[in-house]
Amino acid sequence: MSRVGKQPIKIPAGVKVVVQDRGVVVEGPRGKLSCRLPEGVSIAVADGVVTVAAQAGGKQRAANFGTARAHINNMVIGVSKGWKRALEVNGVGYTAKTVGEVLNLKVGYSHEVNIPIPKDISCQVQKNVIELVSHDKQLVGDLAAKIRRVKPPEPYLGKGIKYLEEVIKRKAGKTAK
Repeated sequence: MSRVGKQPIKIPAGVKVVVQDRGVVVEGPRGKLSCRLPEGVSIAVADGVVTVAAQAGGKQRAANFGTARAHINNMVIGVSKGWKRALEVNGVGYTAKTVGEVLNLKVGYSHEVNIPIPKDISCQVQKNVIELVSHDKQLVGDLAAKIRRVKPPEPYLGKGIKYLEEVIKRKAGKTAK
């Protein structure tokens, strides 16, 4: 059994959790999210608390139990507080800016890289920091990974796009004899 799955999820004020057929809908001040539950997982909402239970019947059902609880918890946090991810652009002449619903990156290529920003994500660029904010954790993480993949940081000079909290292990370059 999952230790994570056994923990109850407290529902903050202003957030509504509705269990439908095989899914959960979470609605709050920042938006509305829904997810489909895996087989063998049941959910109960009572007294401002969501509890997840695994039904008997195999290893996979027990494995899905903790994952389902984590997804529901992420949805509750997202619609109440929101999710935020920041990336840092490092390098001489490397810039980022938003043009309408597109993130424009100049990162050392012969061309500019344009990445469309989904409507549910707010993207702000201040100097060399790109800040992504949304109620959907998966959407924020996917877009951040897509931006980082454009020019991952290299270990010698540290140039590239990295997560703000990421630490790049630097390597020594050539040394003179």
